[in-house]
Amino acid sequence: MRRVTVALPERPYDVVVGRGAIAGLAPFVDQAVRRVAVVTQDAIPERFTDVARHLADRDVAVEVHAIGDGEAAKTLSTVEELSRSFARSGLTRRDLVVGVGGGVVTDVAGFAASTWHRGVSVVHVPTTLLGMVDAAIGGKTGVNLAEGKNLVGAFWQPSAVVCDLDALDTLPERELRCGLGEMAKYHFLTGDDLLATDLEERIARCVEIKAEVVASDEREGGRRALLNYGHTLAHALEIATDHRLAHGEAVAIGLVFAAELALELGRIGRHRVDEHVAVVQGEYDLGIRPPAGCDPDVLVDLMRRDKKALDGLTFVLDGAAGVEVVEGVDEAAVRAALARFLS
Repeated sequence: MRRVTVALPERPYDVVVGRGAIAGLAPFVDQAVRRVAVVTQDAIPERFTDVARHLADRDVAVEVHAIGDGEAAKTLSTVEELSRSFARSGLTRRDLVVGVGGGVVTDVAGFAASTWHRGVSVVHVPTTLLGMVDAAIGGKTGVNLAEGKNLVGAFWQPSAVVCDLDALDTLPERELRCGLGEMAKYHFLTGDDLLATDLEERIARCVEIKAEVVASDEREGGRRALLNYGHTLAHALEIATDHRLAHGEAVAIGLVFAAELALELGRIGRHRVDEHVAVVQGEYDLGIRPPAGCDPDVLVDLMRRDKKALDGLTFVLDGAAGVEVVEGVDEAAVRAALARFLS
């Protein structure tokens, strides 16, 4: 069992990684808690959602609240439904929300917890690879609007994150591959050969990377934005395809596009673009091109609305000094790179 601390100055918390980790949930539930609201989805196996079993020796009432599947469930209406359920079950400010599921669940559960009584504690139990290496860690919560992904949300750090690797055995192949898209991102941020280690070490290393960045820049005022490498086009592709393209798949494509854009801007050479392709497609076996029929005008418009954008089009791009945030990227260069990328 691996334990990584997200060392925020005033409220550090632990991320536990290992098989059977859910059995160690109880120490992360404060003794003052009397009600636990488990936010999950119907498809999540009961052995991970049955939080009551791990709190059997405590005077705690546990109620399970299932939300819908997929990005379509990441809405303000879902948060309203959860909040009304919290009210009916008498959830108080001293009680606890536990999010059990993938990134959709942890985003929604975290946001609902951040707004209920102006903030109650939340513990995340991610059950997907994407959730374990990225979504459940760092306190980003949020829901989508028709105009863009994750546009409404809050920074709300969990009290703990419990990554039970047994949950990965229940996932379909596509869901596992989605997590690899985020792993590939860490490859370019650090140069680590994550695939050379076993699964537990690989996930723990991704957690360490994210934990260190989050601790240095909790609210994405600077360095934390680097974790969005590949995400500007990725989020646009998710919306443009009505989420038929999953997040991790979109990130993989976005990483290669970011390299193509950096080439267009003269920040890197063709050899570095080829390295992105070799890692994403060759090592991680992920797709590197968008689905046929994507409209560049639609993609550019969606990228303008990206929540990172402060001055026109904003991208995280590779360069001589490494990966960095670049604001005010010339739209003509973006369109030229897109035209080449979509051809």
